[in-house]
Amino acid sequence: MIDDPILLNDWHCVLPVAQLEESNNVVGARVLGEDIVIWRSGDQIRAWKDLCVHRGTRLSLGKVLDDYTLQCPYHGWTYDADGGCVDIPAHPEQKPPAKARAFTYRATVAYAMVWVCLGEPAYGIPEFEEWADDSYRKILCGAYEFQAAGPRMVENFLDVAHFPFVHENILGVQERPEIPDYDVITDENGITASDIRIFQPNPDGSHVPNWVSYTYKVYRPLVAYFRKEAAEKFAILLMVTPIEEVKSLMWMWMVMTQTDSADEVLRAFQDEIAYQDLPIVQSQRPELLPLDLQAELHLRSDKTAIAYRRWLNELGLTFGTS
Repeated sequence: MIDDPILLNDWHCVLPVAQLEESNNVVGARVLGEDIVIWRSGDQIRAWKDLCVHRGTRLSLGKVLDDYTLQCPYHGWTYDADGGCVDIPAHPEQKPPAKARAFTYRATVAYAMVWVCLGEPAYGIPEFEEWADDSYRKILCGAYEFQAAGPRMVENFLDVAHFPFVHENILGVQERPEIPDYDVITDENGITASDIRIFQPNPDGSHVPNWVSYTYKVYRPLVAYFRKEAAEKFAILLMVTPIEEVKSLMWMWMVMTQTDSADEVLRAFQDEIAYQDLPIVQSQRPELLPLDLQAELHLRSDKTAIAYRRWLNELGLTFGTS
């Protein structure tokens, strides 16, 4: 396991709840260098180390019995919802020893996603204010796998100055690349950057180029958000799953009041944006995000990224940073 106290004691979005339902209620995943098994026991989601204590087999290859116990596929050792072994088929008369227990983690569900904490949660799940508003359509995009550090991916999400170049004629145009000044505040809730304006070729579907204003927020080191200030409301919650230090998954909940386009069309649009970002972010050197502000050059348009790096440094984050 990767030993970073900040992320060990934080919640991480791991996978959609629907993926459990599609996989007979047991799925393997990896977070912070640790293999975990996620399974459903009744109406509860459990997250354990993906390891049977008998001979080290992956419990994610096993199956859920009677909705409440998890059986190892190798010798049939069966564990209850609290992690204790309750049955050893080769010795039915023997009471399993007390030390025959799975290593358990904390798990919960928020925004139709499974979140896992490998330590003791120091914070709650970040609030996604649009989630409870039924006027918004909700479309899950991802997971996009990047061979990149999570903080690099979050910083790219916060950066609008790359729109005219990486997402030319979609989110920006090279003829109008300027970024007017904007405000950034860092407080106990994270980072808020407001009134970030960018000239876009088709900001509202009318194909009339115009200026658009964004508000960005960083809730946790690997969870961020933006809201597009337009007639039709649009927001994205970004959730990065840290698999290894330079391997991550990116999930996005895209919510909007627009009703004209099919979900598949809108998801394909977000796929295109993500895969335009992917080679850029994977190419960045150093791979780990430098927190020393003297290590790279910064401009006024980088104010959100500067605030993010300073905030991570103040938190003491070591994972994915240098």
